[in-house]
Amino acid sequence: MKTSVLVAGFATRHVAMSAYHAGFEVYAVDHFQDQDLSWYTRESAGFEELRDLPGAIAEMLANHSVDYAVLTSGAESMQPGVPICGTAPGKIQRFLDKLAMQNFFEELEVPTPALRPPGVFPAMIKPREGSGGWRNKVVHTLQEQKDWEEFFEYPGFITQEVVHGLPASVCCVSDGGRARAVAVNEQVLRGEESAAFGYSGSITPLDHPLASVMTDLAEKVAGASGCIGTLGIDFVLGDRPWVIEVNPRFQATLDTVERATGLNLFSLHADACRGRIPAQRPKASGVAVRKILFAEHDIVITADLAKMGSIVADIPYAGTEVEEGRAIVSVLGWGKNREDAMSTLDKHISAVRQYMG
Repeated sequence: MKTSVLVAGFATRHVAMSAYHAGFEVYAVDHFQDQDLSWYTRESAGFEELRDLPGAIAEMLANHSVDYAVLTSGAESMQPGVPICGTAPGKIQRFLDKLAMQNFFEELEVPTPALRPPGVFPAMIKPREGSGGWRNKVVHTLQEQKDWEEFFEYPGFITQEVVHGLPASVCCVSDGGRARAVAVNEQVLRGEESAAFGYSGSITPLDHPLASVMTDLAEKVAGASGCIGTLGIDFVLGDRPWVIEVNPRFQATLDTVERATGLNLFSLHADACRGRIPAQRPKASGVAVRKILFAEHDIVITADLAKMGSIVADIPYAGTEVEEGRAIVSVLGWGKNREDAMSTLDKHISAVRQYMG
């Protein structure tokens, strides 16, 4: 009999897919309810607002007997009522608050952008809670900061010094005290004024002169975090690797990590929860890339993108309405090296756009 797992959070398709391929019976509670989520789950349920998530989880657990819960974005600090395969909510809380996380980095004495005193510019402004980076913004004046506060209605935020460089991350697994880096990734950001630091894809592995130093730092941070299972450490690679954030959950880079390494990240996660982590850092056998396509205007999806399931993920159903600026679908590419992978991605993007008309 298969072990059953509930994957719950704002976006779960990638985790459900990995759990399914690891041999688990998967249930999901998810905001997006993408078409391909149904390929990997026995049953899934949706929710609109994060305040609705606890009720949706409770209803799913009332209807199905589940052995474990894996909590992703938005659900990390919840108590689902079944054993958690991952970091306990009490330990995870400090990494859901960017000020507490800043204090953790400073105590660990790793290079991280310093907090800016009020009124000192330029500054990177971030809400204390939330993920994805799309609300982060560099502000140059007090008026720009006030405009940001008014637009996002965030009562709590931090401001940091601005560091420049390449956005990157390291995917790790940890048993709560020891950590092993699994893959080094380049983070692809949207770069648009309205969401300049929003996540829009990844390239695995990242070949960079500071990759080794960054990987050592990532294992130090992940091991000291007390987190269990998979977690990601975000960096900016400038004159040194600047540690930016700890993501104490499955990361959005999962698709490229698994394709580039040939590993199943959910299996590594489950092993880490049992106290087992890889003895050595895995090596990539190729390069994988994922790019999220965003709507340039309000659209209705008329094509059945499931027919392109070998090259896309996070697939909307035909008839789905997508607002301007929202994600449509993820497109995948791969190859023996970065050039081949990017070339394949470009061909796949062209094919998807042509198919969508």
